[in-house]
Amino acid sequence: MATVLSALFALLAALGNATGTVLQRTGARSVPPGDAFSTRLIRHLLHHPAWLGGIAVIVVAAACQALALTYGPLSLVQPILVTELPLTLLIACMLSRRRLPPAGWTASVTVAGGLALTLVAAAPTGSNLEVPGGTWVLTLLATAVVTSLCVLAALRQPRGKARAALFSSASAIGYALTATLMKSATHTFDQHGAVAFLTSWQTYAFLATGAYALFLLANAMESGPLIASQPALTLGEGLVSVAFGILVYGEHIRTGTWLIPELIGAALITGGTLTLAKLDTDTDPGTTPPP
Repeated sequence: MATVLSALFALLAALGNATGTVLQRTGARSVPPGDAFSTRLIRHLLHHPAWLGGIAVIVVAAACQALALTYGPLSLVQPILVTELPLTLLIACMLSRRRLPPAGWTASVTVAGGLALTLVAAAPTGSNLEVPGGTWVLTLLATAVVTSLCVLAALRQPRGKARAALFSSASAIGYALTATLMKSATHTFDQHGAVAFLTSWQTYAFLATGAYALFLLANAMESGPLIASQPALTLGEGLVSVAFGILVYGEHIRTGTWLIPELIGAALITGGTLTLAKLDTDTDPGTTPPP
């Protein structure tokens, strides 16, 4: 029963994230180019109803994700969130009254199927929720370095797909770290109650990293179309989360002959992502359909 509840809440989180992403993108489209990656960006977005609505939906999605992590392992919850990619594209197309090209649907299904195949074949098992302090320090430092490199590379790019993908990749890493910290915090709540949860550093760390990841995502949405930012966000978060599950919580993946479907899945992910990156169709809501 716990596994079913975990999967259900993870699906609700994916739907909420997809809806919130589209609403946030609607608000980010109105940001002047000169306000990117600054406090002016946040001030501008706070006055946009669609962006505020997106934040509200994402807060609910975060609560669903926390519940999913309470009932199930990181290796179950985070892969399910990959369904956010096709859901986002579907919702964006509905709101913009556009049709996603057949290649887009094929690529989305290929990417999602490839990631699912990889994770099912890998089947991460085992989870040590008592993480040593040294492991947390190394994890936080490594995440900060890689995220900073992505941000610096994004700032050197003009507005467009490359800039959006780099900011989105940095956001994906931040959200993966947020989920990893959230897993520890929810375990503390489950084992020791509300007081321990509120006095745990992981609680405030996942709130801080989540806020920073949201800021990076806002910049990704301001920089380019959803078709560029969303694949990097959804797939990157899933893959990095699995890596954190292995490195931080000591989960194990299957090797041997299982490497064959894992490699096939990785190839599908790569091919589908490249196809999505080549699409020129803008499925953002608020754009005017061609005559």
